[in-house]
Amino acid sequence: MTSIRERNRELILRAASEEFADKGFAASKTSDIAAKAGVPKPNVYYYFKSKENLYREVLESIIEPLLEASAPFNQPGKPADVLTAYIRSKIRISRELPSASKVFASEIMHGAPHLSAKQAEQLNAQAQHNIACIQRWIGQGLMAKIDPHHLMFSIWAATQTYADFDWQIATVTGKASLDDADYEAAAQTIIRLVIKGCEIDETQSAASEQVTRA
Repeated sequence: MTSIRERNRELILRAASEEFADKGFAASKTSDIAAKAGVPKPNVYYYFKSKENLYREVLESIIEPLLEASAPFNQPGKPADVLTAYIRSKIRISRELPSASKVFASEIMHGAPHLSAKQAEQLNAQAQHNIACIQRWIGQGLMAKIDPHHLMFSIWAATQTYADFDWQIATVTGKASLDDADYEAAAQTIIRLVIKGCEIDETQSAASEQVTRA
């Protein structure tokens, strides 16, 4: 059973994610966050001590899922399967955590001033590992000779856009908001572009089982 403390923290974190995503860190007010969460303003300080700490916890709430999305790269698997699972995880994050995703994107665009050294190191280490896996596949002849860094950047951009530009995407598609079918179509489209564009043989299985953590 969820305690009152856990419930209040969850309400405040969700409200803070939305406020920081809409207004940015500087312009967001703890009074507005408290009002959106439906709790007294002192509760924000009781649970998080300061607006800075609250912002950092919002970042932490998205960093863990981002690292978990790379789990397919951390175990043996075929390139097509690994990239498919990764793309689906990234789309799921944009769908389920859109506000926190926007906060993270804004943080990165501003030079990551609030990201801790540990968080930056974790994200970079995982990205470097993913890129090394792709480079290994290229060396094994399992996919086209493309720049693995830019492939990763392209996947990030393609999946993150469903959080950052959800309003625009919904407007262009003529919907009030995106539904299950839209996110599934997005995932399938990105997967097809990556798999076909990288000339990956989806039936390949032997050599690709050598993916291991560097």
